[in-house]
Amino acid sequence: MNRLITTFKNIFAIDELRGRILNTLLFITAFRLGSAIVLPGVDPNKLNLNPQGLLGLLDTFLGGAFSKASIFALGIMPYISASIAIQLLTLALPYFQKMQKEGESGRKRLNQITRVLTIGVTAVQAITYVRTTIPAEALLIDRGLFTISSLFILTAGTIFCMWLGERITDKGIGNGISMIIMIGIVSRLPGAIYGEALSRGTGGSLIFVLELVGLFFVIMGAVVLTQAVRRIPIQYAKQVIGNKVVGGQRQYLPLKLNAAGVMPIIFAQALMFIPTYVAGLFAEKSDFAASVQNAFQSYTTWQYNLLFSLLIIIFTFFYTAISVNPVQIADDMKRSGGFIPGVKPGLQTSEYIGTVLDRITLPGAVMLAIVAILPAIANLLGMTSGFAQFFGGTSLLIMVGVVLDTLQQVESYLLMRRYEGLMKSGRVQGRANSETVAV
Repeated sequence: MNRLITTFKNIFAIDELRGRILNTLLFITAFRLGSAIVLPGVDPNKLNLNPQGLLGLLDTFLGGAFSKASIFALGIMPYISASIAIQLLTLALPYFQKMQKEGESGRKRLNQITRVLTIGVTAVQAITYVRTTIPAEALLIDRGLFTISSLFILTAGTIFCMWLGERITDKGIGNGISMIIMIGIVSRLPGAIYGEALSRGTGGSLIFVLELVGLFFVIMGAVVLTQAVRRIPIQYAKQVIGNKVVGGQRQYLPLKLNAAGVMPIIFAQALMFIPTYVAGLFAEKSDFAASVQNAFQSYTTWQYNLLFSLLIIIFTFFYTAISVNPVQIADDMKRSGGFIPGVKPGLQTSEYIGTVLDRITLPGAVMLAIVAILPAIANLLGMTSGFAQFFGGTSLLIMVGVVLDTLQQVESYLLMRRYEGLMKSGRVQGRANSETVAV
């Protein structure tokens, strides 16, 4: 306890770090206040939104703003959709690839394109949201006027959330966009714990305690999955520059066990409505189609979770393949004078890296699939759906990843000012894996 108190004192003794933490809290407060403001023209007492599936996941990311018809009902998600689209375009189109290689100027142009695309995506999603989600009995004004006003308000709300995320990154602590998503998720945790405690009652206190212990170990497993890396040693050749000999040091190339992050779960969940939709077209004429529709309407059935797991494994390999390029890594190593001991530079190095990556991606994909279906297992064990969702899936992985990244930044400030780090032994490693050096 004394060490914890001393660490907090050290954190707030650093002026810059203290200012960044206070700025982050201020920006987060502004986001949460905006999430509670209902769109003009909506009667919140007549809203009875209970989004399921992908919309339910979106509502979780936004801390309930989606189901409350808030001015932040779309939140930061259109910006994330636009960012993913630009990222895929940089892999497919030479124009965007060239822009990505132009350094800081190219990055600024890509960011500007992403912002413009965000406005377009938000406009489309805003119209769809107010037309399909807000019931007519909840409106206090004409539907046409409400649609037009909500289009501008929701677009402005998303742009404001995007601005808040950028300000947190520049003036606060941690990654701003990820921080906003995490705050939306965490905002539901106290209510979920309270609801689970009420459902267990006085006689179920022991079961509730065991559930909390189980949640602790699940979080520890998610930390392991997030931090696990396969370190490939890289040796740099010695070079004589003037009268000095430079190089010759050994560094490591970190290949993450889960290089794809949460994206495979998001992609897989986005496709899980297809079996229900297709089967629904033939349900009246076919008993088999009707049974398929029933099997995939609930996320707790074994059919749903089997297909969900297979899609996650497939998307993990796909997203890892497009996000980690062994050929580019090998070329960068060769230009900087680095090589893997026992492996020739160039083609053999890229093949070696690709082989190692394939070997670690399979267990990482399987572990990711297990984490994704844990909420369904928890729900089958009798937990409330709100509490069960924190036992895995994107919610848990995002929370763990953002917390680790934030702690890593805090520790870097402490070590820079010659204070002790957050951990008694070892170092806090975020998703960037600060202890290894990427090529």
